[in-house]
Amino acid sequence: MAKATKKQALGRGLSALLQDTPNINSASDKNANKLVGSIIELELGLIDVNPYQPRTSFDEESLRELASSIKELGVIQPITVRKLEGNKFQLVSGERRFRASKLIGNTTVPAYIRLANDQEMLEMALVENIQRKNLDPIEIALSYQRLINEIQLTQEELSTRVGKKRSTVTNYLRLLKLDPILQTGMRDGFISMGHGRAMINVNNTENQLAIYEKILREKLSVRQTEDLVKNLKFGAVTKLKKEQVPVYIKNSLKDISEYFGHKINVTLSTNGKGKISIPFHSEEDFNRIKNLFK
Repeated sequence: MAKATKKQALGRGLSALLQDTPNINSASDKNANKLVGSIIELELGLIDVNPYQPRTSFDEESLRELASSIKELGVIQPITVRKLEGNKFQLVSGERRFRASKLIGNTTVPAYIRLANDQEMLEMALVENIQRKNLDPIEIALSYQRLINEIQLTQEELSTRVGKKRSTVTNYLRLLKLDPILQTGMRDGFISMGHGRAMINVNNTENQLAIYEKILREKLSVRQTEDLVKNLKFGAVTKLKKEQVPVYIKNSLKDISEYFGHKINVTLSTNGKGKISIPFHSEEDFNRIKNLFK
């Protein structure tokens, strides 16, 4: 009975609650205890997306599946928002739930309210997203790098903050030394983090790209890639040569690259089939490329 009464009070008094707390910026402000730490049904229109979100892309099919689940069961885990000036809020975590709720036409979403300054906001968003299983290795590495650069953490402090061994943090950060084409390959799932780690000590970019193409062409395992790099390192292979690109591809590569605004990578298999990889560097860049197909 008490639970039902509390739910009714929140639903009935939400407008009044927000009107009483427009200028709350710290826990010591008047009426802060009425709002901060509460879980309320918050209007989606009052919520701004998180500018510190480390995830740069959201799988549309996965969002539709989540939206279908929310339509049937509701939002099981509330999103987390921070209070801004006036009656505005900003996402700390839960952007997929936020997007999926909008997708099915919901007007509110259950939200946990808290206070945070910009630095705390960035740290909470990055750490919360790092814990998720579906971030790709490069997204995790970039999140680690942002925590180090913008929160001024050492690798030791970072490892404690995210609950990972320092060696694990170091291994992710080293991936950022790889050529951008290899990083894109990891983000797209063409190669694994293990493949990337195997190539970190290959300093020559041309050799990195040649190994990458060989992995794709011959479907090399991580162990085979490690052996290939070891042979290269100890002189068994003095230099890896790229596959000869047919003239019909070579003559078109420049035009295709100029059209997409990036250097396009083409890989060929022995049976004549091939794959074109179009790299992108941000959500804005991805959307620019997507609009080229309209």
